[in-house]
Amino acid sequence: MADRKRVAVVIGSTRPARICGGIAAWARDALGEGSDLAYDLVDLADLALPFLDEPVKAALQQYEHEHTRAWSKLVQGYDGFVFVFPQYNWGYPGVLKNALDYLYREWRDRPASLLTYGTRGGGKAAEQFIGVLHGLHMRVLDTHVEAVITDQDVDENGQLRDLDRTLRPNRALLRTIDQEMAEALG
Repeated sequence: MADRKRVAVVIGSTRPARICGGIAAWARDALGEGSDLAYDLVDLADLALPFLDEPVKAALQQYEHEHTRAWSKLVQGYDGFVFVFPQYNWGYPGVLKNALDYLYREWRDRPASLLTYGTRGGGKAAEQFIGVLHGLHMRVLDTHVEAVITDQDVDENGQLRDLDRTLRPNRALLRTIDQEMAEALG
């Protein structure tokens, strides 16, 4: 169906040996099961945005750099967003804040949710991030996921031993996010 609303599942970490990509792909698949929405992965590592280097504020949309224009076009191609990211020191990754700050009007009125993860689920990062989404005038959905990933869930290289087993307890919340997203985009 070409007229399906598109939702970006944003991989919000670029850290070497990250687990974020696998978690985001798992979430995309869970969100898309039986959904009327089309979920796609958007990897910030692929964008390689430098630290914000636009000379004027994003609200003016006077983008000097091609990487900003490409990012703007990519974001405008989506109707909603699910951001997936780890909690670092009770916050969220700087690369994600940088990507958000490049744009302003493009985020406005777009529905958004998030999946955070960490040893305690990422609630502190979620709290900060939601404040930023409100500042961008996004429509933050009621439901988000805080996935607990313990030391027992990862191997000696920091990789998840069993992605599905670790994340499965969050499947029902992702189904709720899909329903809320569909309603917001209806």
